[in-house]
Amino acid sequence: MSVPSHSPDAAVLEHLTGRSRGLYSWITSDQVALLLDRDGLLRVQAPGDLDVEGELIARVRRQEGVFHLITAPGARVWVNRQPVEAADLTHGDVIEFGEQGPLSRLRIYDERRRPHPTLVEMLSDALSYLRTSRRPLLARLPRAAGLFLGRFLGNGALMFRGLVLLGLVALAALAIWQIRADRALRAQYESGRFQVEALASALAEARREAIRPGDLDALQDEIGIRLQLNAERLDTLEERSSAATRVISTAAGSVAFIQGGYGLRHRDSGQMLRHVLGAGGNRLMLPNGQPMLSLEGDGPVAEVQYTGTGFVLAETGLIATNRHVAVPWEKSAAMGFGGDTMEPVFTRFIAYFPGRADPIDLVVRGLSDSADLALVAPAAPVELPPGLPLAEAAPPPGLEVLVMGYPTGLMSMLARSGTGFVEELRGAGITGFWEVAARLAGEGLIWPLASRGIVGQVTPALVTYDAETTHGGSGGPVLTLRGQVVAVNTAILPDFGGSNLGVPVARLRALLNAPTD
Repeated sequence: MSVPSHSPDAAVLEHLTGRSRGLYSWITSDQVALLLDRDGLLRVQAPGDLDVEGELIARVRRQEGVFHLITAPGARVWVNRQPVEAADLTHGDVIEFGEQGPLSRLRIYDERRRPHPTLVEMLSDALSYLRTSRRPLLARLPRAAGLFLGRFLGNGALMFRGLVLLGLVALAALAIWQIRADRALRAQYESGRFQVEALASALAEARREAIRPGDLDALQDEIGIRLQLNAERLDTLEERSSAATRVISTAAGSVAFIQGGYGLRHRDSGQMLRHVLGAGGNRLMLPNGQPMLSLEGDGPVAEVQYTGTGFVLAETGLIATNRHVAVPWEKSAAMGFGGDTMEPVFTRFIAYFPGRADPIDLVVRGLSDSADLALVAPAAPVELPPGLPLAEAAPPPGLEVLVMGYPTGLMSMLARSGTGFVEELRGAGITGFWEVAARLAGEGLIWPLASRGIVGQVTPALVTYDAETTHGGSGGPVLTLRGQVVAVNTAILPDFGGSNLGVPVARLRALLNAPTD
């Protein structure tokens, strides 16, 4: 090979394999011995160095600008995959030292090739300047930055690797951000989808229970019989106890018929979820029977409608009812909780009292976390009925009680309204949830039903009794024959002979004494 016109300054063996992997052996003398120890580590011994443990495998001599490799007797060395006994080495040659030694690459540094400091070394030098220089800090900072940037930009290979590294870091950061954004968007979408499905299911259920023109036709045919049965039932109750008659007539005015409607509102935009209309303005339905809903829908707000019962508490200005009447969406976990996209809100929450034509807008004042109880109040100042007093203690088993409320909601009151009123509604085509209630109130036809029963069991959590009621009666008062509230009606047990459950009055007192909004 040709001899370079410039003299090499030094050479280094960069070890690529074996126990020496990642290490460097510098050759800075004109002659060095290369030895392998028993662990396969390559060691360099220059003239005058202390004895180095290991077996001689080769010698390297620098002569006239060239590094010569001479293999030791009996040793095996390969240069660029060729076995050699002697060879002239050049920059980049790959040398394998025996069966147990490392595979190493030779790098020669001279006037053309110089070793470059690492990025860590550049930063370390800049920091050392900052710590040791006697110049003012404001003068040291730009000089230290210039020192680092000058060396970094002057090292093309290092600068390229640094820029590649920065690019990879940026790409990794972008990928992580994109993954997180996708997950957040997917979670938000799933949350919103579950909420919409829950609302659509509730709407489908409410639609099955809504009043239709055909219901009014059937009701008119049956109303005479049903009205007669209810009248006979009330007559029997009055005959059995004048006390019960007095309690019913006194308490009825304080028992409210509650109507509610709620939908889903987008948290960010404030848009309400609406029905999607098709040709002719008809609401589009999905194959599963549920309505098609969208925030961009062109139809009315998707409103779940329901009814319940409440009663005024004497001397408080508050109305007691069930928690599931005050926050009805909690019955659907997908719609009420964990929704990051949409939130359930009331579209309307009102109460009608017997003898009053106008409804009262309601707001929630308190919710029990341990029982199905809630306190609501008029949204604006208004005079409420006198209200019902609370009993001091839970009722004993065997006590006779009265349960008051609005079971089956509008249908029960329509059944008691008479043929003339139903015929009027049918002729006018009035079947809407809110419109029917307003007409009933205007005609003075909103009045609670009362049923009589016996307390079967009393626990700190529940009172069980056999008075008849059904859905719509939730939140009604359970009264003694003295007119005192001993429980709040909450649920029915149809599988156990029509037994019903109420929340004991002690739980209602606890809610009254708790802080309210």
